Amino acid sequence: MSEKIKVAVIGCGGISQFHLDAYQANPRVEIYALCDIDEKQVNKRGAEYSVPPCRRYLDCETMLKDLPEIDAVSVCTWNSAHAPCTIAALKAGKHVLCEKPMALNAKEAQSMIDAAKESGKLLMIGFVRRFGNDCAIMQDLIDDGQFGEIYYAKATYLRRNGNPGGWFGDQSRSGGGPLIDLGVHVIDLTRYLMGNHRPVSVYGATFQKLFNRPDIKLADGYKSVSATDHDICDVEDAVTALIRFDNGSVVSVEASFTLNLEKDKGDIEFFGTKAGAKMDPELHIYSTMNGYMTNINLAAKSALSFDGLFANEINHFVDCVIDGIPCKNPAEDGLTLMRILDGIYESARTGHEVIL
Repeated sequence: MSEKIKVAVIGCGGISQFHLDAYQANPRVEIYALCDIDEKQVNKRGAEYSVPPCRRYLDCETMLKDLPEIDAVSVCTWNSAHAPCTIAALKAGKHVLCEKPMALNAKEAQSMIDAAKESGKLLMIGFVRRFGNDCAIMQDLIDDGQFGEIYYAKATYLRRNGNPGGWFGDQSRSGGGPLIDLGVHVIDLTRYLMGNHRPVSVYGATFQKLFNRPDIKLADGYKSVSATDHDICDVEDAVTALIRFDNGSVVSVEASFTLNLEKDKGDIEFFGTKAGAKMDPELHIYSTMNGYMTNINLAAKSALSFDGLFANEINHFVDCVIDGIPCKNPAEDGLTLMRILDGIYESARTGHEVIL
């Protein structure tokens, strides 16, 4: 393989721009081809990133057949296309970075891992929060033993009016609502920082009360490029869950697209035997000093910064492909997350705990 790899991006919606900007800034990458089922969208991205019309495709199978020289692929489609596009790319001998969530369910995720093993190519999952500056600070403090044993955590990602519309609210394309779209971020980051322990059971409840709130006036933000005036909305709008791990630790989860709260909220709390912490987004530490309860705020900037966030992830993927370094976001972690999400949805359906 040459030191400058040829990369294709499948799916040219909103998230693709973060991938493309990072690839464009990486001197070891050539953005070689683009694919999307929306001709207007693929041509828009093609013009923005100087991909010639002859390498803009509406079908990934055709692109992969026509362009065997492609080395690696980012899959940035809606969720229902993650598995088929990833498997097609792996079977064509390409390394793949697949956006989160890995698939619609654990069964699809396992088929993706099987395809990766057969092809001998890398399958990395886009858990971008693992590459954040806030994650690095927390990991440093955890590794130093500052928190002792972290036995409980609360992962929260709540929006007051944040259903993006388009495919996000369509169960057939998304696989679910805020749990699979937002919850997956904070569940993975929390589990990752707590040591990636194996989940053993979940209990969850989902709510479908406010839908996409079409009655709200002057609403803005969170709009998918696929949004229309006649979108389907048949996913949950809020979810709560408890996840138990094999070391006895427990994570509480809350996520919503729409919820009657004061304002959007996204924080993670960790509770340890020596200290606790809250990322909200600045990092706050709660401990003791000489027998006195103490609250600590870092002088260093500890809030999640999007500046360089996706670049860190993309650069790692490129280094994995070219240099063969160990992957920080292996597909097996994506499968574990899908097992957790499957379990929560099943628990919500039955009203009972699900053993994983």
